[in-house]
Amino acid sequence: MRLRHPSGRIVHLSCEIAPRSAGDLPALVGRFDTYGKARARLGADALGVNLWLPPTLAAALAAESRARTRLRAELDARRLEVVTLSGAPFAEGGGETPGDGRGFSAPSGGPGAGSSTTPPCPSEDPPGWTDPARREYTLDLARILLDLLEQDAVRGAVSTVGLGPRAGWTEPAERAAAGILRRLSAGLADLAWQNGRAVRVGFQPAAGYVLDSAEQTVAALARTDRDRLGVCLDLGHAVRRWHDPAAGIETITDAGLSIIEVRLSAVPGSTTASWRAALRQLFGAEGPLTEYLTLLTRVPDPTAEQIAADVAYLLAELAALGLAPENEPCAAR
Repeated sequence: MRLRHPSGRIVHLSCEIAPRSAGDLPALVGRFDTYGKARARLGADALGVNLWLPPTLAAALAAESRARTRLRAELDARRLEVVTLSGAPFAEGGGETPGDGRGFSAPSGGPGAGSSTTPPCPSEDPPGWTDPARREYTLDLARILLDLLEQDAVRGAVSTVGLGPRAGWTEPAERAAAGILRRLSAGLADLAWQNGRAVRVGFQPAAGYVLDSAEQTVAALARTDRDRLGVCLDLGHAVRRWHDPAAGIETITDAGLSIIEVRLSAVPGSTTASWRAALRQLFGAEGPLTEYLTLLTRVPDPTAEQIAADVAYLLAELAALGLAPENEPCAAR
């Protein structure tokens, strides 16, 4: 769903299709009907969805063009748009701790904690950012996304967690990760040259990780390629963990880092005041600080009615900041 900011810039709103037992393409496609029905209930021309793809499925889709074509056709049939993919693995916050022993859990209070509740899925434990395989997984997602983007889209985004647990993060690990990020940037540049469209990667601050506070995030990403790498901000994490979320957002942008994607729940609960202050910081009069908003799933298997209600709630909050669907005039502020 495309929203227009009073500045004229477009913000893409997508609904997360949360991790679950969808390790293959048919299982993933099987979840699309619910979101197509939610789009119809909202009366929207299109609804954005953010897909989480485990590494084996991502590798298969990246290698098989016919599978990507089928995936795009299934999305088009339901008028679902994709501009972002999630590369935050199940083990690093893609879901809650499974009860059947098949998965891996995030550190206590770690990424995704408190943001959404998702059911167990067969877990793949992708390597961290000290392993080149993590770069390949992320580039696989970028290759897939380039085939899923709408024809008029000039770029998209992949989110990931960064860069690894702070406990045990040594100087050799930092050097290894820096080298992998340089090669990730080179790979993204090559894809942009080949396709004429760009994919950027946002690293998500999370409790217990190298990226946690705004200051730690700035320090960790200080020497990265800022044209292609930036921050994926979990607004729930910022509200819970940062003393002043709006000031933390300003710290990140003042350092020259882009907030590539913002992930948020529709109903902030007791943190409403801080949540709204952070939204004002992101969508102030000077223009939006991000192109991509991802609405997180609040229940394990949402119905079309629940999805539509969450989207409507968020649209009302954004309308108060002057954002409106692309085909409607922006409200005066």
